[in-house]
Amino acid sequence: MAEVILGIETSCDETAAAVVAAGREVRSSVVSSQVDRHARFGGVVPEVASRAHVELIVPVVAESMVAAGAEGSDLDGVAATAGPGLIGSLLVGVSAAKALALVWDIPFVAVNHLEAHLYAALLEDPELEMPLVVLLVSGGHTLLVVMEDHGRYRLLGSTLDDAAGEAFDKVSRYLGLGYPGGPAIDELAALGDRTAYRYPRPLVQENPSTMADDRRFAFSFSGLKTAVVNHVRSDPDALTADVAASFQEAAVEVLATKLRWALESTGAPGACLGGGVAANSRLRERFGEVCDGAGVRGFLPSKEMCTDNAAMVAAAGYWRLRHDGPSPLNSGADPNLGLDFLV
Repeated sequence: MAEVILGIETSCDETAAAVVAAGREVRSSVVSSQVDRHARFGGVVPEVASRAHVELIVPVVAESMVAAGAEGSDLDGVAATAGPGLIGSLLVGVSAAKALALVWDIPFVAVNHLEAHLYAALLEDPELEMPLVVLLVSGGHTLLVVMEDHGRYRLLGSTLDDAAGEAFDKVSRYLGLGYPGGPAIDELAALGDRTAYRYPRPLVQENPSTMADDRRFAFSFSGLKTAVVNHVRSDPDALTADVAASFQEAAVEVLATKLRWALESTGAPGACLGGGVAANSRLRERFGEVCDGAGVRGFLPSKEMCTDNAAMVAAAGYWRLRHDGPSPLNSGADPNLGLDFLV
């Protein structure tokens, strides 16, 4: 049985490597962020990201191995994010993982980035009991998933347009707050009045019992983003801190309401947050309130585990290797890789 896994993450603009034992013991986790390289462009530039991964992948992997006190002979597998993500970035990590698997004669495991985020919480609290309702919120995805068991996921709902993190980035850019937008809005919102402006709360202003499942658990943030932009255009004297706080409150209220409905519908005994937006302070506060109100155990991963990292990739790879065996070495990267859900 595979025990010690080297994980590699290069799906976007973080070059990361980690060594994890038994799917839960993090022996090392190294993340090299490219935020400074992309900040002047106002977002991630795919070509810049992939070139940076090529430059950083060897020293990052080496540092993670040294920090774990591990050599190739100590590993039982190497896992890498194969998608979804930026194709140029993904190929760097997948190619490196395959090369190491060949050199060390150990299995290679292709990991879905979304599945890896589902395992982030289990790394810090292995005793979490399934089923779990997972609210996965990032710059590219917004999902409500029931994690029924390892490798068994049921999709409740996803975004119909923009992901929540994408809306944060776009509003931040329009307000001139810079990149990355999520932390910038979170920081400024602390200085503003979240009740100053009443922005729309898409798909939560109806009676959930009268809504079809494909709408009850669905998200929509494009209209909210547009409402903020139109408001600022029509009222240029609006205080930016109040706009940021009011926008954040509207987005978080949507996420919190959908989570509450999911807990009520599924009867799951626990819930957790995942994805980069899970680092948002107001969302973390509301998540705790929703879980307390529903009488379920809520788990908040550390902010380090919310953002992209390789420890979660190694954990997901561990379980995939146990259940499905190695991935073929001719498998590639897929920028649109979907997660297999139960019907």
